Amino acid sequence: MDRFDAMRVFARVVETGSFTRAAETLQLSRTSVTQLVQQLEARLRVRLLNRTTRKVNVTADGAAYYARVLRLLADLDDAETSLSSAATEPRGRLRVDVPSPLARLILIPALGKFHARYPEIQLDLGASDRMVDIIDERVDCVVRGGELTDQSLMARRIGDLPLGVYASPGYLARAGVPAHPRELENSHHRVVGFLNSRLGEPVTLQRDDEIIRVQGRYVLSTDDGNSYLAAGLAGLGILWLPDYMAKAALAAGELVALFETWRLDPLPLYLAYPPNRHVSAKLRVFIDWIVELMARHAPCLPPGRA
Repeated sequence: MDRFDAMRVFARVVETGSFTRAAETLQLSRTSVTQLVQQLEARLRVRLLNRTTRKVNVTADGAAYYARVLRLLADLDDAETSLSSAATEPRGRLRVDVPSPLARLILIPALGKFHARYPEIQLDLGASDRMVDIIDERVDCVVRGGELTDQSLMARRIGDLPLGVYASPGYLARAGVPAHPRELENSHHRVVGFLNSRLGEPVTLQRDDEIIRVQGRYVLSTDDGNSYLAAGLAGLGILWLPDYMAKAALAAGELVALFETWRLDPLPLYLAYPPNRHVSAKLRVFIDWIVELMARHAPCLPPGRA
């Protein structure tokens, strides 16, 4: 038994929840996958997986072993890709988490060109707006808007996303067009709330020497950027959005820009990855690619400028 092959097979069974699916993705027979896992359990003298006729569940010992296995396999992959021949063609598995609108509007449409350039990189993409624990969830890097709260992470500030205030024509026809941002407080106007993000905090608007902070009241709050935008399009309230999220809806007449003489503090955009970790060739090319992608499709203001 090759121990690293057995570890890879075990990890894939855990991730797919099935011996059959693991065998398909690894292009092995189900019998080979089963035998390798059994041999690994025999060597370790512990049960790693509970099998039933319908599903496979990882045991407590298996979960702990899985976490260690992922680190070992990642280190092995980094060691292999650090060789000069591998560095010219980055390869391996990369776990990334980005905001859901960024994935839908910018990243996924461009992935075809990325994989044409780097065909040996396998990308596991999480598209969510929740706060991912990079260490515990073994994520290679995340892209997030707003100031980073975990100062232990290594981070690269990509830039600042310009923000605007928007509402649907239907909402404005029903509630009226607010002439001043202060009308969003203590009035019949409503905003769409956003959980766990700077978009859900009071927004600062400035015009000449006048500076105000607006929170607003909501009938709906969500923790997903795509749902947040959909709620605004459905007329459930006023939005503050990065320009790249509003662009298509503005062009289609589905959103109207408000308070255009006012300036909003921009949203800083960061790419972060775990500390004390070698930046592998595959992670380096992904970082460079996404920085290039954001500069082209969602221009960022230089840090510190509005």
